[in-house]
Amino acid sequence: MASHTHNNECNHDHNHSGIFGKNTELVFSLICGTLLLTGFLLNKLTGLSGYDLYLYIPAYFFGGFYATKEAFEKIRKGEFEIDFLMLVAAIGAAILDKWAEGALLLFLFSLGHSLEHYAMNKARNSIKALGNLSPKTALVKRNGKNEEIPVEDLAIGDLILVKPNSKIPADGVIIKGKSSVDQAAITGESIPVDKIPAENAEELSDFSTVPGESKAFTGTINGNSALEVRVLKLSKDSTLSRLVALVSQAEAKQSPTQQFTKKFERIFVPSVILLVIALCFAYLVIDEPFSTSFYRAMTVLVAASPCALAISTPSAVLSGVARAAQAGVLIKGGKALENLGSLSAIAFDKTGTLTEGKPRLTHVAPSEGISKEDFLNCVLAIERQSDHPLARAIVRDIPAMLQGTATDTEDATDIEALQGKGIKATYEGETVYIGNPALFEEDLKDILPDTVKSRISDFQQQGYTTMLAKKGNTFLGILTLMDTPRETAKATLLALKDSGIRRMVMLTGDNQKVADAIAVQTGLTDAYGDLLPEDKVKAIRELRQKEAQIAMVGDGVNDAPAMANSTVGIAMGAAGSDVALETADIALMDDKLEKLPFVIGLSRKSRQIIRQNLFISLGIVLFLIPSAIIGFTGIGPTVAIHEGSTLIVVINALRLLAYKR
Repeated sequence: MASHTHNNECNHDHNHSGIFGKNTELVFSLICGTLLLTGFLLNKLTGLSGYDLYLYIPAYFFGGFYATKEAFEKIRKGEFEIDFLMLVAAIGAAILDKWAEGALLLFLFSLGHSLEHYAMNKARNSIKALGNLSPKTALVKRNGKNEEIPVEDLAIGDLILVKPNSKIPADGVIIKGKSSVDQAAITGESIPVDKIPAENAEELSDFSTVPGESKAFTGTINGNSALEVRVLKLSKDSTLSRLVALVSQAEAKQSPTQQFTKKFERIFVPSVILLVIALCFAYLVIDEPFSTSFYRAMTVLVAASPCALAISTPSAVLSGVARAAQAGVLIKGGKALENLGSLSAIAFDKTGTLTEGKPRLTHVAPSEGISKEDFLNCVLAIERQSDHPLARAIVRDIPAMLQGTATDTEDATDIEALQGKGIKATYEGETVYIGNPALFEEDLKDILPDTVKSRISDFQQQGYTTMLAKKGNTFLGILTLMDTPRETAKATLLALKDSGIRRMVMLTGDNQKVADAIAVQTGLTDAYGDLLPEDKVKAIRELRQKEAQIAMVGDGVNDAPAMANSTVGIAMGAAGSDVALETADIALMDDKLEKLPFVIGLSRKSRQIIRQNLFISLGIVLFLIPSAIIGFTGIGPTVAIHEGSTLIVVINALRLLAYKR
């Protein structure tokens, strides 16, 4: 069972079709077995000799057909594979007139091959099933008529009609209709999600800015009401297509164990060939005929084929990745899967990861002599031109605070974002700054009045994000915002602690007091506040020196540098976010933090199974080689043990497909 099943450079899915369709290899193998058994019984029961050859020779043909075909394909490419070693051993057995043992070798080898092919396809099919979710056609409203077209022909901006209980054919924004949609295929959510039309659907052109309750994903299943969806992504760029492509690529990313196995094989296979050649000449040293030395050499050749070793890790990685995909978690390959299981620390971004990511405007404190209306109208005029999450919250909540007294203010001009600090603009002919206290104290070198300082301090002690506004030389007042922890954050962190994660750290751009307040509410071990993106990277590097393996969990946009510097980068809510899908090693598609303990548990189980498989496969080889050299096992029993161990490691790996936490 050659290592070609896992070689990425020659990723061979040996999907052999032939006269019996895709099961031809299995049928050939069974014909080989039937001929072998008939020949063996004919010889034993009738005592007729010579006639069994008429059965063994065709058994050789059927048992060796695919192995020979593959061996020659490999030799043409200059590769030297286990198939070739097996064929040499079978030919050697025939030369020694041990036809039955040679046929047994080919029968078990071909049977193992076809069953392994079946088992590996079972894991791959879990992944391929994702690709089949996408409908082939879409019903489009064009020129006042509804027409059915292939999904490949959809254009951005097309209006599609989604009938009740049918699949959504494209990523887009819902502009008409209310329904509940089953998103399990993309996000792993078990309960259908209620969908409503987006308020400003006409203005939305970027899929990632569409509110969750108005987002339509390709391949998800509409409930009982019809929906109208405006297409925002072409079919080749849809979240589903990207997901399928990334999971397929994940197969190719080798885990540390796979890399070890490759190195081992590179040294091991040539050593075995040298040993076999040496054993062929044992008759020169030991008093025995050449045929005995040759038979022993052929047995060692079979015993030393590292088939089980070659297949042990990729089968486990593939099963683990497929199981995670079913639960709405994308794991990009064996390396990420194995590393995740060895974590001792996890760093979290705050906004949108540990918290809801939807800050609310909570307090407005105008300075003495400034009216609340003037203060808020000024802030509104500036913040509505910013796309920062805090700005969006302020713009959303100010109208309610003004209670209908908002005036049509003139637009602010010369808008300038001050990275990590705030915003600068010109309004009513004066320069306005809105930002955190550090902007005023450090950058503008303002001396804040004691009353302002004490109010800021009070708000910060309570965990509020505070912002100041200054117009010309006048302080307009203080705004506070609060981002509340996710409902599931505390329970998730508790589950992570129980699973052996020693340190759980929060890295946030918010001030230290806010960080401490959230840490108390969620149960974090450490909280670091006032960090810019480059400070997060520095913090991750420092943590890596103390903790060997650390993950960074964030939303994938501003956290990308920190993710890249951690052992494993984990993106939240990657459904619809291209940046998160690209930068992270692992993506929680549905923005559910509570999936983290599941995926860490799955990773640990995968590591355990990989270790078991290595132990089984190496153990069998280490037992068989010496026993073949001393003549304890002949070719027949060696083959049976060998192929048996290969099937054991594949079946062991497939257990991951049923993993539950």
